[in-house]
Amino acid sequence: MTTETDFRSRYPQPSTRDLHPGTAIERIRPIGRPGFPRAALFDFDGTLSLIREGWPDVMIPMMVGELRSTGTSETDDELTHLVSTFVHELTGKQTIYQMIRLAEEIRRRGGAPREPADYKRQYHDALTARITARREDLRSGRVSPDAWLVPGSRELLEGLLVRGVELFLASGTDLPYVREEAELLGIAHCFGPRIYGALEQVEAFSKEMVIRQILESSSVRPEHLIGFGDGYVEIDNLATYGATAIGVASDERHRQGRIDPWKRERLISVGAHLIVADFQEHRPLIDLLFGRG
Repeated sequence: MTTETDFRSRYPQPSTRDLHPGTAIERIRPIGRPGFPRAALFDFDGTLSLIREGWPDVMIPMMVGELRSTGTSETDDELTHLVSTFVHELTGKQTIYQMIRLAEEIRRRGGAPREPADYKRQYHDALTARITARREDLRSGRVSPDAWLVPGSRELLEGLLVRGVELFLASGTDLPYVREEAELLGIAHCFGPRIYGALEQVEAFSKEMVIRQILESSSVRPEHLIGFGDGYVEIDNLATYGATAIGVASDERHRQGRIDPWKRERLISVGAHLIVADFQEHRPLIDLLFGRG
């Protein structure tokens, strides 16, 4: 069975920030590889797409409500702290893992949990209600796709494509929604059939599986693979396989090139080579990745 690894800090935090000259691109570890990037793996939510921005505001209250129904004597503040902690610890994994943990916590309190997949459906229904207007605005053309893209995403993707880099997309969100939302954002064509997401059978998909597939089914060597993500799973996997990992510490709510400090620390601790807030500096980032910076 293929599972996604738990978060484990493997690298120390830098004592000072080393910025690539003239940019806000933070250099954490040296990028050392011969040749040019030939393949690039992207996470979706928080890395390219902002359609699901605010999802914790849906998931956490839902879970607190389920735990409250067990009759526990814990206060809402205590339950919120508990849930917030494990939800964020598991961020980057497939959504089902957060629901598995919810079921475990219900059981610990003497409750009889439903199947994790049931909780996942409940959460997704609530999230869909939150983001329906965003999706409809995109579908109707009332809102530009760039409004719900991490700034600079389109330019980065196109810049890599014109340099012959093959692009892959892998998300912990269910595959049908990843495909649909990539279309709504006008970036699905950048990936073609190379879009992957969570499946009904948990063991049938992981980001590590996609990385292995890239390395095993093409002429791409680890030193020719680059990857972008705001979750620890993909950055940890990329670093473990010897690829170049770019951590996207995106502040999804405020944007404007702001760094999310929690994301930054977490991505550095699992092996990110570079840290960016978004892709507004796509030109110097591409130059750096191609050894021209």
